[in-house]
Amino acid sequence: MTERPGQDMPFLDHLEELRWRILWSLSGIAIGVAVAFFIVIHFDLLFVLQHPIEPLLGGHKLVYTHPGDPFSIVMSTSLWLGVTLAFPVVGYNVWRFVAPALYQHEKRIVLPLLIGAVILFLCGVAMAYFIVIPLTLRFLLTFQVASLDPMITVQEYFSFIISLVVSFGVAFEMPIAVVLLTMLGLVTPSFLRKFRRHAAVLCFVLGAFLSPGDAITATVAMAFRCTFSTR
Repeated sequence: MTERPGQDMPFLDHLEELRWRILWSLSGIAIGVAVAFFIVIHFDLLFVLQHPIEPLLGGHKLVYTHPGDPFSIVMSTSLWLGVTLAFPVVGYNVWRFVAPALYQHEKRIVLPLLIGAVILFLCGVAMAYFIVIPLTLRFLLTFQVASLDPMITVQEYFSFIISLVVSFGVAFEMPIAVVLLTMLGLVTPSFLRKFRRHAAVLCFVLGAFLSPGDAITATVAMAFRCTFSTR
């Protein structure tokens, strides 16, 4: 027997369903940001994020040049962490919206993909925090002449850390993206094999843009993106 998706819904019902799914997703993000703000404040998450650079500061502290910098950093960190915490809620609402239009065999693969996306993102974050960031900071802060004294602002440091962590987290989602594109029929294994060299060049360019001025980070990012893109 041929599999069939669920029953068709009227257009206005689709819009109503979409509206509620968006509202539930935004509510989940708002709650996630609130929980993240509590975590950042009460568990001193900013101190944890400063750990990679602390041994390289020679007993000094990060400085800030604007009165609003500490608050801005707390809010931006809470936002990114909150969105990450709310990802299961957002993913669930996306799943409930598209599930009626999927075949049974497609439904069976969505949940493993969502779980895999979360695991891969966390792997990318861990890779950036525990390996890439310490190596990059060690290289950058020791590559200087004796006449220079580093005075790193907290705003620039956290912007660097968050952008790198998010970039690696997103980069590790490449296998999920390839699987989804293959399911939709937009790419095929033969297409990926044919254009893998082009993908390698594109990965390097994207890595350079995501981490400008940092050759080591760009090279490491390129290596991992190319690894995922060429398989």
